[in-house]
Amino acid sequence: MITVIPSPGDDLDGADIDISTSVVPELDFTYFFTKNIAAELILGTTRHNVEVEDGVDLGHVWLLPPTLNVQYHFYAGDFKPYVGVGVNYTIFYGIDEGDVEDLDYENSFGFSFQAGVDYNLNKKWFLNLDFKQLLLSTDVTVNNGPDDVEVDINPLIIGVGVGMKF
Repeated sequence: MITVIPSPGDDLDGADIDISTSVVPELDFTYFFTKNIAAELILGTTRHNVEVEDGVDLGHVWLLPPTLNVQYHFYAGDFKPYVGVGVNYTIFYGIDEGDVEDLDYENSFGFSFQAGVDYNLNKKWFLNLDFKQLLLSTDVTVNNGPDDVEVDINPLIIGVGVGMKF
């Protein structure tokens, strides 16, 4: 289970954008190339409500942000802390435009940073705690206007889960 906490800035001519926090299930696949080096593919989708500080409702949008990280794992008994860095491609879909018409979000690439720890329960099962920071922004077009507005999303993602080794 992950909690996605967007950290938008003041992107619309000094107006603050508010993007809701979302709690959703997540699926991760990790492949170890060596004892310490692994690649992790992160899959999940989230729905966020978006509004401007003055009360303009920009509806909601779904995000599908597959992320691929390269990780380095350390070993300390049953604890296995790790750090990772990677890339993300976010697809925006299911847009409900709220108080405006013709609202469009551009799909975009971003970077990912992570730190976490696995705790081995036995040889097959483990617990996981993970923190990820995505550096993510999108160009938003309103009413088919000539100018796109860049909106920073930059979510912090906190995950807690149970894993199984194959």
